[in-house]
Amino acid sequence: MRRVTLLIILCYTTNFYSQSTADSTYISPRKLRLINDPLTPSKAAFYSSIIPGLGQVYTRRYWMIPIIYGGLGASAYYYNFNNKEMKKYRTAYKRRLAGYFDDEYTEIIPENEKLLEGMKFHRRYKDFSFMFLIGTYVLNIIDANVGAHLLQFNVNEDLSFEPYIENPYFDFSESAGIKLKIILD
Repeated sequence: MRRVTLLIILCYTTNFYSQSTADSTYISPRKLRLINDPLTPSKAAFYSSIIPGLGQVYTRRYWMIPIIYGGLGASAYYYNFNNKEMKKYRTAYKRRLAGYFDDEYTEIIPENEKLLEGMKFHRRYKDFSFMFLIGTYVLNIIDANVGAHLLQFNVNEDLSFEPYIENPYFDFSESAGIKLKIILD
């Protein structure tokens, strides 16, 4: 029991000691240049428009790069997949109109109208995939710009939050709710 108590005391004292000696306000010189340069957001957006993710590298937000390339890769993959499937359905439909019934869908889809529906289905999702591809590219540029702007956002140590609970003693009504009151000085 004595060893456990000494271990707990030792852990708490080293924790307090390490917190008091650590310098948490150190900012690297490169990050200071990015913060002080007013053109950082436009440079980050430009870099991301040239090569997706390069603006995030410029602002050192490396964790966003896999998300960007994951979105771009998934959209490109589904675009390609739906484009191939649409062409298969269209080719099968055209061959059936020409009198050839040797396509891969002969036993699965006997009606020609169902082939048209399959072609329209894959064309629609091909278009959706292309819109997601363009949307991911544009969001990449916007994210680089906003991330660079937030680098320059000034956060002071004098920010405070004070919760306040209002208790009306003479109000006997049955009600519950949340009230948010913001006072700007």
